Amino acid sequence: MSSPRTVLAGVLTAVLAGVFAAALSAAGTAPAHAAGYRYWSFWEHDGGRWTYATQGPGTLRPEDGDVLGFRFAVSEDSAEADRPRGTGDFEEICDGAGAREGSKRIALSIDFGTRADAPGGERPPGGRTECAHVPEDGTAAEALAAVLRPLRYDSGSLLCAIAGYPRTGCGEQVSDSAAATAGASEGTAYGDSGASGGTAVPESGGGPSAGLLGGGAVVALLAAAAVRQARRRRS
Repeated sequence: MSSPRTVLAGVLTAVLAGVFAAALSAAGTAPAHAAGYRYWSFWEHDGGRWTYATQGPGTLRPEDGDVLGFRFAVSEDSAEADRPRGTGDFEEICDGAGAREGSKRIALSIDFGTRADAPGGERPPGGRTECAHVPEDGTAAEALAAVLRPLRYDSGSLLCAIAGYPRTGCGEQVSDSAAATAGASEGTAYGDSGASGGTAVPESGGGPSAGLLGGGAVVALLAAAAVRQARRRRS
């Protein structure tokens, strides 16, 4: 007849194997953070909020009094892109800038992002607002070039840098961990180029997972039951 110690060892071995197999299976199927892209997004202000532009700056021809925004950040796509944190108030940005014959006034709000958004070795400048005068048929790209040179574009006309920032790179894909870190960047004060964007909070606190803790409880209960059963058989 098996001793209580032998029964207990068998139960522990079987249950622990099942618990760890389940934990490994769950870890293997957990969803990973989607990779993001580091780029300048383009926005329009409708008087109440920023909305993602439906045209690029090279083709959009804004009206006199329009407000446009640009935000540098790491984002998965346009639906998840971070909005500019600067003002969208035309009167505030173009304060005192009167209309000129044959031209229009375009207000620009430029958000260079946070330290978490920045490429390695670079520090984002503070946010800027500018009031550009461009010809009546001028594009958003012309308004940007009028006040925030130097600009940099790639061979496909993708906007890569505003006012020389960033020095290198253009819409590059970043690692999963960098994209997750950048997701915490919204808390950084606008214009505070020295502040860190923070770090992403992990899904678990670094301790045992709920699955393993539950498995430990099961082990304890089954072990106690095995000992009681063995004692009853001996008696």
